[in-house]
Amino acid sequence: MIQNASEECQTIDSEGAPPYKSSDMFRSPGPVALQIGPLSIRWYGILMALAMAIGLWLAYRDARRRGLDPESLLKASELGLLGALVGARLYYVLFNLDYYIQFPRKIIAVWEGGLAIHGGIIGGILVGGGYAYLRKLPVREYLDIAAPSIVLGQAIGRWGNYFNEEAFGTPTALPWKLYISPSHRPLLYAQDDFFHPAFLYESIWDLAVFFVLVYVFRDRFKQAKGALFLTYLGLYSVGRFLTEGLRTDPLMFGPIRVAQVVSLLGVAAAVIAVPLMLRRSRA
Repeated sequence: MIQNASEECQTIDSEGAPPYKSSDMFRSPGPVALQIGPLSIRWYGILMALAMAIGLWLAYRDARRRGLDPESLLKASELGLLGALVGARLYYVLFNLDYYIQFPRKIIAVWEGGLAIHGGIIGGILVGGGYAYLRKLPVREYLDIAAPSIVLGQAIGRWGNYFNEEAFGTPTALPWKLYISPSHRPLLYAQDDFFHPAFLYESIWDLAVFFVLVYVFRDRFKQAKGALFLTYLGLYSVGRFLTEGLRTDPLMFGPIRVAQVVSLLGVAAAVIAVPLMLRRSRA
């Protein structure tokens, strides 16, 4: 049975007043950045747009640095982004199918959250990579260029979870604990106020992976096309496996946390394929 773990731990309805001073807490100020009449501009959308813009800018610069046509790369990247958005949403909807069958109009409400990065990677490769392959462009080198942009975009985009009060972990009393309002807490933890900021852990990990890719591996792997992308996949997957174990809202397939299984596959792919690529490039 496919389900989201949050279906087992439904959230409570009453918002309630927090028993602490807002100024003393690490807590979300709310999902809406700006309200103009009936129009709500949400932080989630702002951060997604920012992540995509920065990612495209970095990819453009790297293409020029490598002596590739940046315009061709941008075309493939723009199509890849569209594929990634659709793939990320469809992947999330698939693993929450019971909910979206009841509320089909919510399927397009991406501004409320609900984008799965693994679905985004699949969709981006299929659409952007497919376009590059058909145009006989260097697909594997494009993926290497995209890798730092993707993981930096993830580091930025994770803060959308903060504003939406989602992707948090189990209760904690650590100094960096995150206050979650009652309406967003799973029923299992209805009496708990503070939780692990799992989104923050992953954001920090993603930022670290970005710097490792750019300053440690990018030039070293230049001749092994595709190795940098697989290194990104492996490193990201290590962090995702760990943070996923904390989360109270994982995508589930029966008793299995889907993201953890996919993360193990990502690590395995990197561990097996990257050394082979490096050996072939040096032969």
